[in-house]
Amino acid sequence: MMLMALGMFIFEIPTLAHDEMQRKAQWVHARSGRVGARDATQFVGPGAETVNLSGAVYSEISDGSVSIDQLRAMADDGDAYPLLDGTGLVFGNFVIEAIDERHAAIMADGRARRIDFAIDLLRVDDPALADGTTVA
Repeated sequence: MMLMALGMFIFEIPTLAHDEMQRKAQWVHARSGRVGARDATQFVGPGAETVNLSGAVYSEISDGSVSIDQLRAMADDGDAYPLLDGTGLVFGNFVIEAIDERHAAIMADGRARRIDFAIDLLRVDDPALADGTTVA
């Protein structure tokens, strides 16, 4: 398990310990068709960068529903949060785009013994730099 933090929310055993991280980055190249040759391209800049965190939480270890609800509240705010790993590496600022959950092994009272989850994050520009100022 790789420790991660999204803002003040820490992905760990008492909350939601993810066991997989997928990161995808794209770069944009504008294209212009040419006769008899491949398209001409021009580098435009960085494109979308996404991170997906997935795993499972078990009711014997923690209450995953509470943690998922905390993340839903963060998503409802629409704010960007810094994403860091356990070594202190900052991936950038991300918003929560989607939260997927699947409840399995349902007990007699209707609670799930296991909740599989996936959280989709989208990188956004640093909100502190949105007004066009630069950091010295």
